[in-house]
Amino acid sequence: MGKQALEAMPRFKLNSGASIPAVGLGTWQSEPGLVGKAVKEAVKVGYRHIDCAKAYKNEKEVGDALQELYKEGIVKREDLWITSKLWCTDHNDVEEALKGSIERLQCEYLDLYLVHWPCALKKDAEGTGPEDFVPLNIKGTWAAMEKCYESGLAKSIGISNFTVEKTKSLLSHCKVRPAVNQVECHPLWQQKKLWPYLKSEGIHLTAYSPIGSSNSPFADINVLELPTITKMAEKYKRSPAQIALRWNIQQGHSVLPKSTHADRLASNIELFDFEISEEDLDEFAKIEQHRLLRGDEMWVNDSTSPYKTVEELWDGDI
Repeated sequence: MGKQALEAMPRFKLNSGASIPAVGLGTWQSEPGLVGKAVKEAVKVGYRHIDCAKAYKNEKEVGDALQELYKEGIVKREDLWITSKLWCTDHNDVEEALKGSIERLQCEYLDLYLVHWPCALKKDAEGTGPEDFVPLNIKGTWAAMEKCYESGLAKSIGISNFTVEKTKSLLSHCKVRPAVNQVECHPLWQQKKLWPYLKSEGIHLTAYSPIGSSNSPFADINVLELPTITKMAEKYKRSPAQIALRWNIQQGHSVLPKSTHADRLASNIELFDFEISEEDLDEFAKIEQHRLLRGDEMWVNDSTSPYKTVEELWDGDI
């Protein structure tokens, strides 16, 4: 992107007062050795949001790459938006976990810290087997998240993979409202129940897997091969990925496409010199909906998990 295009990249205003960049780099499932290169390339072509998590096991590599970018004078820390997430083993040690991410990412604060899943695991759990679960105390977890916000360690706080019902429950007792709910969102799973609710509550939706994570084992349908997407790509002379991303942006969502390929990193951010017409947006509304990441293998069991069925995990929104 040229300098003018960079300056024009939209941001979305959050209820915390901060403004999140419209496009960020996802680092989930990025291979060791490649994620650092991807971060450097992404920032050089114009990305300003890097989405991380303790669970991705690559925060140190991301932090090293960021340090190189600072030393080269390409960006300063304050130019970037860095997100990380509280893993399920750390619900009783929120501040310590946040400081761990800050240390690995080699930054003094996070722009956004999210509760990764509404589930809690034993401190030393390495998996999500029945023996690994502990009772979830989201009230206590969120109170600790609020302290991290109040101390300035996290400039905004939020949630991830929370349904309408789970968000509603959190709002009933929180002092600081979540600024963001980061969830799966793309034309095949448009969050038709969750999104209107979040909008009504002033909570921003960030879309993970915004082009459908076609390389993932859970992606049983390729979003980029949907007839509506391929038709629009032809009409607008754009790639299917650009069409899927632009759809999300026009809903008011920020997006986190993941790639380690330089050409795709560049094209995934070239979204702001075209617009999908209202008439064509209506075509997206007709796509039969299908959630790709169901989470049942990780989070559902009939003994120790708070969710005995996949319907309970998503409160029927599947």
